[in-house]
Amino acid sequence: MNNKFFSPRMMLIITAILAAAFMRLVPHWPNFTPVAAIALFSGAYISRRSLAFMIPFAAMFISDLFLGFHSTMIAVYAAFGITVLTGMWLSSRVKTGNVALASVFSSVVFFIITNFGSWLSGMMPYSKDFSGLLQAYAAGVPFFNNGLLGDLFYSTILFGGFYLLGLRFPKLIKA
Repeated sequence: MNNKFFSPRMMLIITAILAAAFMRLVPHWPNFTPVAAIALFSGAYISRRSLAFMIPFAAMFISDLFLGFHSTMIAVYAAFGITVLTGMWLSSRVKTGNVALASVFSSVVFFIITNFGSWLSGMMPYSKDFSGLLQAYAAGVPFFNNGLLGDLFYSTILFGGFYLLGLRFPKLIKA
């Protein structure tokens, strides 16, 4: 195994991601979860692209084993894949405003993709026309609000915590 994988920095990143993923299993408001923040953080701080995708997807899959599988999983995982890519874009631009903007972008992407997936899957009684699609988006607005708040909250915890640790332990944070 590569020594870089077992570096204190990588272990810290993976531990933060797994701890945040555990939060998906405890009672929470609908869509107020750390998953988008995990994907964003992973994309920003895990330099090996395959791991940047694999770690948040594995955390999602493991928690899905407990929470159950559903017909919109492809849409959910696709939205988080885009969030990992957004994190990769963010990696050389990690600043408070950019993290907030990337979090909001991730929330919007998740909302658009997953509500489209919900409409397309037929799991909800929406008509298969433009009117039904608009109904799906309207029904998702309360979940969007919670998702946005959760994404901003958990991004603050992950990125802010990592930054604060870097102030105290600079060698731990350096790539």
